Amino acid sequence: MDMNINWYLDPITKKFADFSGRAGRQEFWMFVLFHVIAVIVLAIISGIIRTQLLLYIYWLATLVPYLALGVRRLHDTGRSGWWFLIGLIPFGGIVLLIFFIMEGQPGDNQYGPNPKRVTSGIAASM
Repeated sequence: MDMNINWYLDPITKKFADFSGRAGRQEFWMFVLFHVIAVIVLAIISGIIRTQLLLYIYWLATLVPYLALGVRRLHDTGRSGWWFLIGLIPFGGIVLLIFFIMEGQPGDNQYGPNPKRVTSGIAASM
């Protein structure tokens, strides 16, 4: 597993509000992993300094990149980004989690080229 910090930084800096294209499972889940680690660290710091302000600022700062990455992940499975709204209904989060876990569609789809092929092609040319 590639534990490169760019898995976390790229959705925040380069693809901040990019709701088009596709995101593979590794890109999504590595962002989630680093995001959870950051939340835990900020929660500890917030407990020490007795204010939740840092945690709230972080959540607001990463909301749009997370939504954009989630939409691109849904695109990889061949679903519209509007499926993200299913998380607002009871048990919809479970359905959304299943979609995020699913393998992406092989080959190109209506949302763009397969991110596995694009990533492996870049890595092979280096």
